[in-house]
Amino acid sequence: MTKRFEDKPMTNDRPMPSSAASRRLFLAGAGALGLGAPASLVASGVFARPAAQLPADLLDPPICRAAVEAPAAAGALKKITFAWNATAACLPTITSAKEKGFFERHGLDVDLLNYSGSTDQLLETLATGKADAAVGMALRWLKPLEQGFDVKIVAGIHGGCMRLLAPTSSGITDLKDLKGKSIAVSDMNSPAKNFFAILLKKAGLDPDSDVTYKIYPGPLLRAAVEKGEADALADGDPNTYIWQKDKKFIEIATNLSGEYATRTCCIIGVSGRLIREDKKTASAIARAILEAADFTAHHPAESAATLAPFVTNVTPDELTALAHYHTHHDHPTGDALKKQLALYAEDLKLVSVLKPSTDPAKYAERIFADVLSI
Repeated sequence: MTKRFEDKPMTNDRPMPSSAASRRLFLAGAGALGLGAPASLVASGVFARPAAQLPADLLDPPICRAAVEAPAAAGALKKITFAWNATAACLPTITSAKEKGFFERHGLDVDLLNYSGSTDQLLETLATGKADAAVGMALRWLKPLEQGFDVKIVAGIHGGCMRLLAPTSSGITDLKDLKGKSIAVSDMNSPAKNFFAILLKKAGLDPDSDVTYKIYPGPLLRAAVEKGEADALADGDPNTYIWQKDKKFIEIATNLSGEYATRTCCIIGVSGRLIREDKKTASAIARAILEAADFTAHHPAESAATLAPFVTNVTPDELTALAHYHTHHDHPTGDALKKQLALYAEDLKLVSVLKPSTDPAKYAERIFADVLSI
């Protein structure tokens, strides 16, 4: 049984774990949510994203084998703190980076810190150096980053975390069918609310006047719709994934729809101070996670198993199904990532989330850092 420890306050003076414990992930999730789509449904194509067709020699790529088989880098490992949400079912890449030796291969001894505070608090934690790096959702981070936090985005790791659902019996089958309807969301600044507002705008609706948003706690969104208090719901996995299992809800759109099929959803941010003072370590963090993302794409079951101790009410098969669905094979860096950040900035201006005066290209340049060219 995996040993669990209570979450600790985010400080720099936590007791150092023992050498045995440090080889295990030790911060437990606080109240994991359910997850959907068993592997049998993925195999049948009910919920599954079509798998990329890869050459045989990429199914077990050398980059993955090297990280798993290689011993720790010679000399002392660099201690870093990496903040994440331990109950997020889309993050097997992070646990794989720890458990499968990718961090160690790049000379890092990583303390995974379970963080459940607000995005502003997380970015402040990075900006002040209380954590060295973190993972988050682009559409959750981009508005706070407009305020000037000393945090840089260095890589995307996957897409496909959000869905817009409506009851199968509702007759709602398209975004345009939502005109005059209400959508249940977890908060007015949630990534799902912002993303589907963008899609509604591009479908010709005014997301402020043509639809009404109603706020409910995330786990109660489906109940709100079933009680008739809202007509549809917008949220992220694993909730939206599980709510399709009984076929009482249908998927209207996702953040893999249309032009967003290859757009990253979750991103890696690094302290600006770390990049300025120790760019080599910032590069090592990014490289380790990108290699772990490739590992997840090619070995979803093995990667999902590393996350299973944290998302405790989800089976390994269900986690594998999500690891297959999310686009772990698609993790932009460099100019490709900057372009995606600029496109997101344009989208967020379209729905009045970012300031009208924000220049998307200049904004993307400011919040991005290239740590892979060294």
